[in-house]
Amino acid sequence: MTMSGKAQKNKDNEEKIVRAVAVLQSVADSNITPRNIRKIVKDAVTMLQNPSLTPGVRAANAISLLDEVSQDPNMPSFARVTIWNAVSTLESVREAV
Repeated sequence: MTMSGKAQKNKDNEEKIVRAVAVLQSVADSNITPRNIRKIVKDAVTMLQNPSLTPGVRAANAISLLDEVSQDPNMPSFARVTIWNAVSTLESVREAV
C-alpha cells in the first residue's frame, strides 16, 4: 500500500470512529439507559478517543466492552440496536498496513 493509501485508510478509520462515538454518545446521554450501561458505554467512548492507540486497537477494545454490555437483560431495546449499529461501524475499522 502506498503512503497516500495508508494515510487515506487512517483517515477513513478515524471518520468511522468519530461516527461510532457520536452514536454511542446518544446512548450514554439518555436517561432511559440504566446507569451501569451508560458507564460502560462512556468507557468505550473514552477508549475510542485514546490517541496513544492505533484505530484498530481502539475499535477492538471498544467492541469487546460493547459486546459484553449488549447482552445485559436490562438494556432498553433502542440502546441495544444503537450499540449494535456502532459495533458494526467499528468492525469495519482495519489497520492500515
